[in-house]
Amino acid sequence: MSATVTEKSGSANPNSPHRAFPLERTRNIGIAAHIDAGKTTLTERILFYTGMIHKIGEVHEGTTVTDWMEQERERGITITSAATTCTWNQRKEDGIFKLFEGQKQRVNIIDTPGHVDFTAEVERSLRVLDGAIAVFCGVAGVQPQSETVWRQATKYNVPRVAFVNKMDRTGANFNAAVDSMRTKLGANVWPVLIPLGSEDHLRGQIDVINKKAVIFSDDDALGSTYQVTEIPEEYKEIAEQAYQDLITQMVDLDEEIGMLFLEEKPIAIKDLKSAIRRQTIANRFVPVAGGSAFKNKGVQYLVDAVVDYLPSPLDIPAVQGQDPDDESKSILVLANDQGDFCSLAFKLWADPFVGKLVFFRVYSGKLSKGDTVYNPRTNKRERISRLIQIQADKREDIETCYSGDIAAIVGIKNITTGDTLCDEDHAILLEPPSFPDPVISMAIEPKTKADQEKMGIALQRLAEEDPTFCVSTNEETGQTIIAGMGELHLEIIRDRMLREFKVDANAGKPQIAYKETILLLGDGEGKLVKQSGGRGQYGHVIIKVQPNERGKGITIENKVVGGTIPKDFIPAVIKGLNEGLLNGVIGGYPVIDVHVDIIDGSYHDVDSNEMAFKMAAIFAIKDGLKKAKPILLEPIMKVENITPDEFQGDIMGDLNRRRARIVGIDGKGTLSTINAEVPLAEMFGYATAIRSLSKGRSSYSMQPSHFEQVPQQVLNAVLDQKN
Repeated sequence: MSATVTEKSGSANPNSPHRAFPLERTRNIGIAAHIDAGKTTLTERILFYTGMIHKIGEVHEGTTVTDWMEQERERGITITSAATTCTWNQRKEDGIFKLFEGQKQRVNIIDTPGHVDFTAEVERSLRVLDGAIAVFCGVAGVQPQSETVWRQATKYNVPRVAFVNKMDRTGANFNAAVDSMRTKLGANVWPVLIPLGSEDHLRGQIDVINKKAVIFSDDDALGSTYQVTEIPEEYKEIAEQAYQDLITQMVDLDEEIGMLFLEEKPIAIKDLKSAIRRQTIANRFVPVAGGSAFKNKGVQYLVDAVVDYLPSPLDIPAVQGQDPDDESKSILVLANDQGDFCSLAFKLWADPFVGKLVFFRVYSGKLSKGDTVYNPRTNKRERISRLIQIQADKREDIETCYSGDIAAIVGIKNITTGDTLCDEDHAILLEPPSFPDPVISMAIEPKTKADQEKMGIALQRLAEEDPTFCVSTNEETGQTIIAGMGELHLEIIRDRMLREFKVDANAGKPQIAYKETILLLGDGEGKLVKQSGGRGQYGHVIIKVQPNERGKGITIENKVVGGTIPKDFIPAVIKGLNEGLLNGVIGGYPVIDVHVDIIDGSYHDVDSNEMAFKMAAIFAIKDGLKKAKPILLEPIMKVENITPDEFQGDIMGDLNRRRARIVGIDGKGTLSTINAEVPLAEMFGYATAIRSLSKGRSSYSMQPSHFEQVPQQVLNAVLDQKN
């Protein structure tokens, strides 16, 4: 059946007369990058230059606005995405043309974590944002987590502006960073703001389009004072080449610029900037700026680029959802204050002062205190008693939020991350963000009996907030098992349990989230026959199992003909197969990437029932898996180690002892970057090991890559440990 598409209603003017900033002057952006690329520092500078704060905070001092959790300030890392709002006025400056000059803009910013353990925060933020600043280190260029956040942005079609940060650091190379974006990310990136100098000689930026230099005053450490001048003689050739490269790109990409070029008409600055904006929003072009957030050089013109090139809610394609009652029917949601209310809940958070917060992005319509929203997943209605505008850890009560806004509801129940909240008379289901599966688990138990009940409540709350954190009970031992994205993730969870919920808990050694799959085709048969006087139990199922494509998951197909298994019992068979695949035949780990065909069976007129067929299906899948050469899979991590050359041999030797596969070694100055694929099981305690081997001078990052078969000698050790 072909899908039909309808549009949600709305007036010609998308703006409400009561909103402070019209939609066309609103930007919803995220700041995303590899860990320690300078996201939080950049956010802090943006808030300072827009007048939101009057003193610049620093990550290393634990004084930034968006790193407000105690754990973030202690560790100097971002753990949870923080939302904040500021306003920016594009001022007129000598010889500089800006697309939205003199217009005050509202910029909603979400600062996201860089550590791979908190990748869910990036995922759900990018799902609801209209644009992003991708931050790269001027020394390291594209790093592993840079690739991850770039792919996440691509998945949700989020337009980007790239910022090459840390141009003041020794070894910073703007051109090398831009080249690494092209080669590693396949991105069509071209500079619009080139750093003027580098390392200790960083003075400002070259505005390629306006052909001007922006030079920051050495007497102003806050970076608020700068001068627009002619480009210094030694940089004129670089600036002219960059300008010609931009013209060439726009001639190829943009129809309007292409026509001007063919007709040999002059290309005005406004035309060029408008073309860059169109192609950036279409995700065919990425403007690049360079500077140093820490040294306060180049941030103001980056904010100008955000306003000039990134989309407002009106510029992005209409959001597409489904009719809850007819999945083949698509509904387009237009950004419009007068439209039917439609929003996506993208984050839950337990606030110690106001209670449960639900962060949501409004796509259409408006929501006021006292209104009722409808959740199509639960078919429940909820009355809105309190609305909040978020400023990192500060809460500001508001009466109404409009299309394009990001806000929070207090106290709403029966909701999970990814739920749609909408008008009951115009129900719609929006696509929720997707999240990776946990890769590491550990047993946890309360230290005292008094902590038992509190621990259950704490774990439930934390699991509601974090889709990559899972809680389960081991049926054999009765232990509570928590699972997450890494050691740091679970460490933060335990820390939050103690600080926020006052639960003191003991934790076991972290366990790897192994999986099982099969290599061959196998036949399976399961039969349940029970007679105990009176009505008995009878179920009989015959199946075939075979390997599925890697990453395709579990697929089941009913190929029963002739009614050997009545249609009424097929759902019970499928339920039994899925249940049987939760525990494999090697070590009881979940089975992945398997296709099952239900091909035959038999039934009894009196004794057959759903439970009997479910049990027969479980027996059949276990039988089939045993005959299909089952194997154990372990998670493999992509590891990047940056180390001084003198320690390269020791670091590589240590990686080889950890069953690593060295993918490549890059040299840059006196540093070596070692890229390797290493089993997660071998990475425990790695941070301590490299600190010892390199006298604290090496650093590493790690992210999940794929699953691979466990070698036989390791398999025996894993099974011995499990038993």
